[in-house]
Formats: sequence, C-alpha cells, structure tokens
Amino acid sequence: MKITLAVIGKTEVGFVRQGIEEYVKRLQHYVQFNIQYIGDVKGTRNMSEAQQKVAEGKQLLAALESSDHVVLLDEHGTERTSMDFSGWLQRRMASGSKRVVFVVGGPYGFSPEVYDRANEKISLSKMTFPHELVRLVFVEQLYRAFTILRHEPYHHE
Repeated sequence: MKITLAVIGKTEVGFVRQGIEEYVKRLQHYVQFNIQYIGDVKGTRNMSEAQQKVAEGKQLLAALESSDHVVLLDEHGTERTSMDFSGWLQRRMASGSKRVVFVVGGPYGFSPEVYDRANEKISLSKMTFPHELVRLVFVEQLYRAFTILRHEPYHHE
C-alpha cells in the first residue's frame, strides 16, 4: 500500500518543514509515503471563501485516482487515539487498498465536491491548528502508528 498526504501549497515555515522531512525520512522504513503538493489557487484576493474552496477542490480532485481511499483531515471527522489510529491503519492495509490519500485542505476547508469524494474523515483534534502544523502533526502520528504496529519503543502508553 502507498500512502500520500495531499496538501494545498508548499510548507513555508522552516522548522515545520524540517520536522516533516525528518518524519518522512523515518516513514520510508515502513511504507511508500509521499507528500503531494497542490499549487495555491491564484487570484484568491478576488474570491469568496466558497469560490476559493471550489477552486482548491477542483485541483485536489484532479490529483486523485478513482481507486484511492480518500481520508480528509477535518475537524468534524472521527477522533482517534494513537493506538486506535494504528489499528485503523492496520485494517486499511489489510483491506487491499492500493493507495490511501490523506488530505489537508486550504484555509477555509473543503468544497462540497471534495466531501462527496471522501471515503471518510479523521480529526486530529477539536482544536484549530495552522495548516502547515497539521502536516507535521499528521506525519508524526503516521510514524507513531507504524512504530506501534511494530512494537517499537517510540510510543508510551
């Protein structure tokens, strides 16, 4: 199985980018993982929030394959502990999915079309985080899930 994290725009904050790079490097020992950067929408100054979500949504949807299992990282999604997430990941790998794509939306969230395409939603927290920080938190949790599955001494319960 391959895992992709699809995100809108580049990661600009240096310390966040460094943290992401570290966990991506660690993840290579467990799974084929990549981050798919989807370009920022141009001309957002003249767009409403809804228009921006639709424009970003079109770009996100164009990056997906029909066989992808799409999981939105969304504040209204299912909350899981790290242990629960590792179990979910193990079941997903056993299901035969070719590629699981986790998606971080833009500043205003997702368009209705992206919600319609999603197979499920996961919430990292009820708190609000900057989108760049969500990327770092997610790749760390993904790494943590694999170490839990391998019974490695990273996660302490």
